[in-house]
Amino acid sequence: MTGLPMVVPEAGLPERVTIYEVGPRDGLQNEQALVPTEVKASFVRQLLAAGLPIVEATSFVHPKWVPQLADAAELMTGLSADLGDRARELPVLVPNDRGLDRALDLGLRHIAVFASATETFAAKNLNRTLDSQFAMFEPTVARALAAGLDVRGYVSMCFGDPWEGPVPVEQVVTVGKRLLDLGCQQLSLGDTIGVATAGHVKALIAGFGRAGVGVDRLALHFHDTYGQALTNVHAGLQAGVTTYDASAGGLGGCPYARSATGNLATEDLVWFLTGLGIEHGVDLQAVVDASTGMAAHLGRPSPSAVVRALAQSPA
Repeated sequence: MTGLPMVVPEAGLPERVTIYEVGPRDGLQNEQALVPTEVKASFVRQLLAAGLPIVEATSFVHPKWVPQLADAAELMTGLSADLGDRARELPVLVPNDRGLDRALDLGLRHIAVFASATETFAAKNLNRTLDSQFAMFEPTVARALAAGLDVRGYVSMCFGDPWEGPVPVEQVVTVGKRLLDLGCQQLSLGDTIGVATAGHVKALIAGFGRAGVGVDRLALHFHDTYGQALTNVHAGLQAGVTTYDASAGGLGGCPYARSATGNLATEDLVWFLTGLGIEHGVDLQAVVDASTGMAAHLGRPSPSAVVRALAQSPA
């Protein structure tokens, strides 16, 4: 068995895709055992060396809510010492003005805010209503834009909510449009509990299109809870979306869904794109090496099918 698939292009798909790596932030944030800062820094450096163009490094959230990321400032300071200006290009999640202050103090240039597409999750995760969450984001986004930062908007529960069930397409589009109207340059549409299917993906993208939002403003963030992540990526590619979030080794899970297997693994996405002849610029084996190192630190094997296959077979 070889370390790369046979390339068989499919007509009508994008020629190149951007992989937005979220493993160091989204992948690690729910880990109970604290990962040392230097291990995180090494993980980020390995992922960058593997050719991933964007690596979301951490979140400036209050340590009470996400203890795993309490070392955000220390991590970014260390990465700046190692990587110089390149570290300031790494995106970070900021929940509010205080988080933005910390990002600005470190000279960072790319931030993200996190919104909910549903009423219940807005209440549980943000302590806000679906409507009032925007009052929390507005000053943060405005200040970031005034300071010359790039702002991404995450929208969670875009395809289903564990309390409310299926989420209407129009409701997701309304939330996403409001984030864009605030000034977010890109929307990452999250299948937080992994219930999306290919037709639903295309319907949501079409809904944004009817609202005047082009595919160039959209990214897709899938979980593989029901084994549909790559099928959903294929649907997104057919609809013209060219940015996909992924987590090295499939790190990260969803605490709101039983048997959630976490984020789409970067390695699985790279294998899939390579087989289609779609350019991505990522060294698969280098990502596998980074993932297996982190899996060893966490004390459990990677859930990524590609990582398992390459670990068991000669390259």
